Amino acid sequence: MEAAIAELVSKFRLYAGAEGSSSTLSRDEFHKLVTTELPNLVENNDSSAVDRLMKSRDADGDGQLDFSEFWQLIGRLADERGGSGQ
Repeated sequence: MEAAIAELVSKFRLYAGAEGSSSTLSRDEFHKLVTTELPNLVENNDSSAVDRLMKSRDADGDGQLDFSEFWQLIGRLADERGGSGQ
């Protein structure tokens, strides 16, 4: 599990650092992360669905996702997988 956590942190920093700060994901960085790393999360790379997903995780409404907000998305995805018996 430690390797999985390290990989998630690494991927977050990789995408977050594309436009400057490696501590937050902008809308464009989040879109690229989702479409590249989580291609089954949003059908047909639907930009409006990615925007809704980001907005649902952006707890402080600043238009960016910090790692804690991103981690909550990962937790939700893991919970959905765990709950479905996959």
